[in-house]
Amino acid sequence: MNADWSSSVRARARVHAALGDPARLSIVERLTLADASPGEIGRDFGLPTNLLAHHLNILQEAGLVERCRSEGDRRRTYLRLVPGTLDGLLPVSERQAPRVVFLCTHNSARSQIAAALWARKSTVPAASAGTQPADAVHPDAIAVTRRHGLRLHKARPVHLEQVARPGDLVIAVCDNAHEQLGHDDHLHWSVPDPVLAGTPDAFERAFADLDSRVDRLASAIHPPQE
Repeated sequence: MNADWSSSVRARARVHAALGDPARLSIVERLTLADASPGEIGRDFGLPTNLLAHHLNILQEAGLVERCRSEGDRRRTYLRLVPGTLDGLLPVSERQAPRVVFLCTHNSARSQIAAALWARKSTVPAASAGTQPADAVHPDAIAVTRRHGLRLHKARPVHLEQVARPGDLVIAVCDNAHEQLGHDDHLHWSVPDPVLAGTPDAFERAFADLDSRVDRLASAIHPPQE
């Protein structure tokens, strides 16, 4: 029988082939909950630059990983999983946290949206904060959450210092906040700032990106055992 493989079968075969190497599988698992720079990946797994570049090229060609340039330090790039390519395929690492704090620069859009999504999907408490809080939540952030059945009309931007508690799991949802935190123990999601584009479509894309990420993380975070 002559097999006429469909494009979807070929695409899935590329994914499975790319994940057939222990280093590449480890890189993808590392990116399941948080984005990372190539340098961070290389340090985490002790990979020399040339070997790391080889593995990343294969992952990109398979459609698993994409690069985005930092909106903070434009010399940096971050690696992130392409949404949807691993649904149900990989295990999710679990960790305990008494509370999740979503952080961005102005606490006016991405971190507020992420906290609202989290409250709908997890019993672990959540808060949001900024490193340089704005005066108010962006009206387009209020609008996009309203379109999806959430409410931000009473939310107010606050500084991280007013919110932070010992044991919080901090998730920086913008590059500037991540780079300001340095190497502290936190997660990083490189979500483009919809305020820069200032369009409803940009806020819808940010909402969808955060929704997918919150889905993955919510199943992995549990309250500390008493």
